[in-house]
Amino acid sequence: MEHARDLTLLPKAHLHLHFTGSMRPSTLLELADKYGVRLPDALTAGEPPKLRATDERGWFRFQRLYDAARSCLREPEDIQRLVREAAEEDVRDGSGWLEIQVDPTSYAPLLGGMIPAVEIILDAVDAASRETGLGMRVLIAANRMKHPLDARTLARLAVRYADRGVVGFGLSTDERRGMARDFDRAFAIARDGGLLAAPHGGELTGPSSVRDCLDDLHAARIGHGVRAAEDPRLLKRLADRQITCEVCPASNVALGVYERPEDVPLRTLFEAGVPMALGADDPLLFGSRLAAQYEIARRHHGFTDAELAELARQSVRGSAAPDEVQAKLLAGIDHWLTG
Repeated sequence: MEHARDLTLLPKAHLHLHFTGSMRPSTLLELADKYGVRLPDALTAGEPPKLRATDERGWFRFQRLYDAARSCLREPEDIQRLVREAAEEDVRDGSGWLEIQVDPTSYAPLLGGMIPAVEIILDAVDAASRETGLGMRVLIAANRMKHPLDARTLARLAVRYADRGVVGFGLSTDERRGMARDFDRAFAIARDGGLLAAPHGGELTGPSSVRDCLDDLHAARIGHGVRAAEDPRLLKRLADRQITCEVCPASNVALGVYERPEDVPLRTLFEAGVPMALGADDPLLFGSRLAAQYEIARRHHGFTDAELAELARQSVRGSAAPDEVQAKLLAGIDHWLTG
């Protein structure tokens, strides 16, 4: 039997991590105490909350918990702490590159406005990168439950800070609401400004939402994308164009997209040649971080160390990391496998 190498030592890139959802549970409790915030019992129980987002009621419960956690981020030092700790956790899990996703409109009211919020976040990312040695950048995401004009404003803001660490533009929250094509102008603004287009699709809805991201938003990456496994022609399209899917196995199970870890179609995507970047999504709510996603691939899908190394390579190639950073990470992956 093959010796199982330590997955925390496997160099990798992390391309699907949401800002508030990256928080340590202990940090959430401390910040709630600091500001006198009464958290829902599901966030104070010491274990991941029981979630299911495949129906309206389940989604709103998930969103309520997320909003409660976000309400505890009120001052620049809270942002700095969250980003630094997220970087520390990623380094511990073997990440050499992190693209953290944030909708700054959620933080602007408490941080002095949209521009101050973005600058506080980018300053925190820069400081955490220097302190931990982790390459870090930001993907600004619009909320598809808000008006498309809001997304255009965010896209212009994202482009404005492309030279300060913003590398991509996303579209998040419940993909059952809002048509992808309604946000086409925002994504055109982002792409014209040199940003990578990475909308969510193919999680709570089926393959059609992935096709919409490709056709209407010209996505270079897909957040989640797992439901593409239900359409062989779509899989071939993703493989032919080498569109990376940011697959989050623990999240998929926690939200009820799949019943068990072994039901997540990692093998289907991998064997079809679709590049994947495994991600933790929202560790605060789902209870596991980056290396644990690779452990799911190993334990529940039989991925060998050679295949896990290839998954790590795919995450690096799908990232916005500079060539020299990618080369270093790819060499580290080879060393993990052969050294």
